[in-house]
Amino acid sequence: MSDLLTTVDRIAEAHCTKAVRESAEAGEWPAALWQALEETGLTRAALPESAGGAGLDFIDAMALLRRTAYHALPVPLAETMLAGRLLVAAGLEVPQGALTATATGNRVPWGNQCAHVVVVGNDEVGVASKLAVKNIEKNLAGEPRAQLDLPKIMSKKLAKAAERFMAEGALLRSVQMAGALERTLEYSLSYANERVQFGRPIGKFQAIQHMLAVLAGQTAAASAAVDAAVEVSAESADEFLVSVAKARAGEAAGKAAEIAHQVHGAMGFTHEHNLHYSTRRLWSWRDEFGNESHWQMRLGRAVAAKGSAALWPLLTRT
Repeated sequence: MSDLLTTVDRIAEAHCTKAVRESAEAGEWPAALWQALEETGLTRAALPESAGGAGLDFIDAMALLRRTAYHALPVPLAETMLAGRLLVAAGLEVPQGALTATATGNRVPWGNQCAHVVVVGNDEVGVASKLAVKNIEKNLAGEPRAQLDLPKIMSKKLAKAAERFMAEGALLRSVQMAGALERTLEYSLSYANERVQFGRPIGKFQAIQHMLAVLAGQTAAASAAVDAAVEVSAESADEFLVSVAKARAGEAAGKAAEIAHQVHGAMGFTHEHNLHYSTRRLWSWRDEFGNESHWQMRLGRAVAAKGSAALWPLLTRT
């Protein structure tokens, strides 16, 4: 697995320069970066071999996705994985190239730059291509969010497809946030040890040490929740643990980004420093596929429906 993570690191170093990130936010497709990911099989890492995947364990595929988020790669890898998992579940062929998915046609991630869009209904899944783009917006991270004119398409039945779409999307966003949190923590630790005030690194001051400890704790808690959800979601997203992961990662995202910018001071708000590539993604991803309040409410309803006697077995089943 370490070799695969190293491969992601090398791809990021070679094809995800600051200029590439800036051009991607301006609307240019990062062709060389996506091609490098395709050539190494990373774009189909979450698919089984029978569907053209690399045969990786789901845990390993999510580790790769997490590493791409650590590097803030401006590509729809999570969306491609989400679309592929939905198609495999429905027994449909997975097209080549960048994919995305939607249930409404509104604010479709990378919808203007993906050749194929998986369209999800309440209990059905289908694939559309060459869709008319009605409007293009961006999230805080500068990632495109398109409004598409969805045509009528041939679809295949998939039980609770809409619910699965939300849970799978929340799982993948949680994995991405875990990667961005790791990078945010690293940036903050490095800056605190390099920035000197009053004759010593600011990381030597107790107040900064306390802030960094809170940041590390938030990152660790989110990582643990995400790991637990990934471990039991190989076939399909486990809604209970995904609820915990998305809610916990979302909470950590807000607190971690705030602390990181406090530690960096004015430098952290400049375009020149790379911190914003991670924190803007944290702010964006925490709201996509349901924010922490959404998943906390679903979690509460699920626990209440099962009754108090089922709570402890539910918490300790993994």
